[in-house]
Amino acid sequence: MNGGEPDRWSAVADDWSASWGEVARPAWEALVAAAGIGAGTRVLDVGCGSGEFLAFLAELDAEPLGCDPAPGMLAVAAERCPTAVLRHGGFGSLPWTPGEVDVVVAVNALQFAADPLDAVDEAARLVGSGGRVGIANWAEAELNDLEGIEAALAIADGEEPLPDDILRLAGELADLFSNAGLVDVTDGVVPGTWVAPDDDALVAAVLVGEDADGLAARRDDVLTAAHRLRLADGSTRLATAFRWSVGTVAR
Repeated sequence: MNGGEPDRWSAVADDWSASWGEVARPAWEALVAAAGIGAGTRVLDVGCGSGEFLAFLAELDAEPLGCDPAPGMLAVAAERCPTAVLRHGGFGSLPWTPGEVDVVVAVNALQFAADPLDAVDEAARLVGSGGRVGIANWAEAELNDLEGIEAALAIADGEEPLPDDILRLAGELADLFSNAGLVDVTDGVVPGTWVAPDDDALVAAVLVGEDADGLAARRDDVLTAAHRLRLADGSTRLATAFRWSVGTVAR
């Protein structure tokens, strides 16, 4: 699925949240620290999905704002973080005006923008002079075990695995921020782990959005691809990594 398919994202909102909602926590922590987010900071999460990052921000006493193009995701987010101000939208149509937001963040959402540079420019205009923009994306495939599983599934289907998006590579987010005129740009990579407690959870997560027949048809392919990651207790542990960058709008 992609950002141009909000109806499909809406349909899988609960399942996606159950499997993947917390996977980016290391990236949230990195963005919060680098952007100086704390009590009272007005933070807009673009592509907020099912609202886990918003709830994390609320725990810090920040003021969480969220937008997403998928109404089903916003519905889940509203339940998860009742204090968040939620609006329909995404990069290209951020539904706030300059002066209402201190920091714009996005986690695994920038790739859905029509033009990443325009998206960062839009975020910078929204936060204004001295405001901050923070982006985190999956890092390159070699650092994420999920990518190896998806590559194996593509090969099993007779397809070529997708190449890394350029913004997943070292230094590319920071370069994008600099090209957008942001200053004091910092970046990094944060590792993590994601654990499926059993085979059913693993298959459901990798094939999120598939119906029962689709899950059954691809089950063996998923388990074969993930076999080396299986632990003695029957769980499967995937290494994850996210690249992030934070920059400040010049005064």
